[in-house]
Amino acid sequence: MPARMRLQRFGKKGRAFFHIVIADGRAPRDGKFIENIGTYNPITRPAEIVLDLDKALEWLNNGAQPSETVRAILSYKGVLYKKHLLKGVEKGALTQLQAEAKFNEWVVQKEAKISAVVKSRELQGKEARKKKLEEEMKVMEAISEKVARKRSQELQAEVKEAEESAAEAAETAVEPQEPETRMPDEPHAPQA
Repeated sequence: MPARMRLQRFGKKGRAFFHIVIADGRAPRDGKFIENIGTYNPITRPAEIVLDLDKALEWLNNGAQPSETVRAILSYKGVLYKKHLLKGVEKGALTQLQAEAKFNEWVVQKEAKISAVVKSRELQGKEARKKKLEEEMKVMEAISEKVARKRSQELQAEVKEAEESAAEAAETAVEPQEPETRMPDEPHAPQA
């Protein structure tokens, strides 16, 4: 069986982390491998890929077959493009310097594209946080207005209650009660 370029899984459940390895096609996924040529972390945005381009290109030229995911990673990092350019050099369509210049130009464009995506995501995140903060401020203002109205109603009720008690106190002060008086002519009732 030919050598395969594939991913070897590491990490916890739901937090996968992969090594990009060269292995015998008959070996199990996380088993014995020939060489480790990089890592792939799909959790981060954008995914973090560390790859030894020269070793990957060497193994591709030696006939190693990449899995679908590794093929996508190699394409993303430019290994397949570099292989294509080197075939052009072998056929005489390009010189080595032209191929290197084209590859370097492609790398610069790719990095600019990735950095633009990262910046746009950061801006979207900042805008989303700002919008969320504004919404929270509106909710807090509504709550504070509601609390202020409730407090003013409570104060008005207390003032009204105080006025009523003051009025009652004034009425009782104005009309003193007459004490009960006994008539001296009446004999005292026998006490039992």
